[in-house]
Order: sequence, then C-alpha cells, then structure tokens
Amino acid sequence: MINSKNIYLIRHCEAYGQKAEAPLTANGKRQSSELADFLKDEGIQLILSSPYLRAYESAKPLAERLQIPIQNEERLIERKLSSRNLNNWQSLLKQSFTDLDIAYEGGESSRQAMTRATEVMKECLQRPENRFAIVTHGNLLALMWKYVDPSVGYIEWSKLSNPDVIQINYHSDRVSVKRIWGDND
Repeated sequence: MINSKNIYLIRHCEAYGQKAEAPLTANGKRQSSELADFLKDEGIQLILSSPYLRAYESAKPLAERLQIPIQNEERLIERKLSSRNLNNWQSLLKQSFTDLDIAYEGGESSRQAMTRATEVMKECLQRPENRFAIVTHGNLLALMWKYVDPSVGYIEWSKLSNPDVIQINYHSDRVSVKRIWGDND
C-alpha cells in the first residue's frame, strides 16, 4: 500500500509588523479562526510552527480545534534578506529568486533558507503521520514552494496573502502542488 502524504504550507495571518514578537492584529485573529475552520477537516495530525508569535498565534485556533499541540520549529523562522534596512529590498528579493546563491550583507541566500526549511518537509515525509501543517512566513513559504515547483518565483511570492495555504501532495513518485487559499489568479 502506497501512502499519500500532504503538507499544508501556511503563511501566518495579518500581524503588527515583522519582529519576532509581533502579534496578530484583530483582523489577523479573525483570519486565524477562519483558517482553522478551513483546515479542520483535512485530517492534519501534526502542526509545526515558526516560533515567531504571529505564526504561533495563526496556528493556535487550528491546534485547539484538532486538540493537538503546536511544535515550535526554529528552522521555520523567516528568511533574513539582509541585516541592513534596504530601500530597494524588493528588487533584491526578486533577484534572489533567480540567483539562489546571492546573499546580501548579514543575510541568508535563498538556497540557504530553502535548505533549512525543506529539511523540515523531508523529515515530515519520514514520519508515521500523513498530514502536516507547517506555519511559517511569506518568503520562506515561497522558497519551500519553489523547492517542489521550480517555476515559483518573485511573482508568486508577491501574490501571497495573509494567510495563505499551499498544499503539497506526495503520492508514490508524484508530487502535486496547489494553492488552496487566496486569490488564485
């Protein structure tokens, strides 16, 4: 019997900023409840989350509905593009989707971020559970998505919403990916 595994990559809900301790806004809290309703019947057995507050708070209503704990996973923190404030950060981010090895001062290359995050996905595939929720951040989610679909780039990242959900299905030797939340344009 061939097991099918599903990973739901989840971008956190609307938050007050980008700092690790930034909480969800009132709208983000409403979104997290809608997200839990959306995913509650998917059979999710394990929830892994970035330890950043906005990711944890996005996962909490789902964990409560499913009555399973949230496991904090440091490798799911957002990618750091640079240690400097960059006025042209969007053009640099765009370039980093085509040159995966480019790294800016004090930052992490796309390949480095993708490698640490996809280790989490690979470990999920070795676990006995079959359905996983991985709650993370926009840039890192886009890089995880790109890992299974190399055509994903800056445009797909720019269309992500807060929250957003990408479903990856592993079945036998096939992998299928689809965005199941958001504005599928």
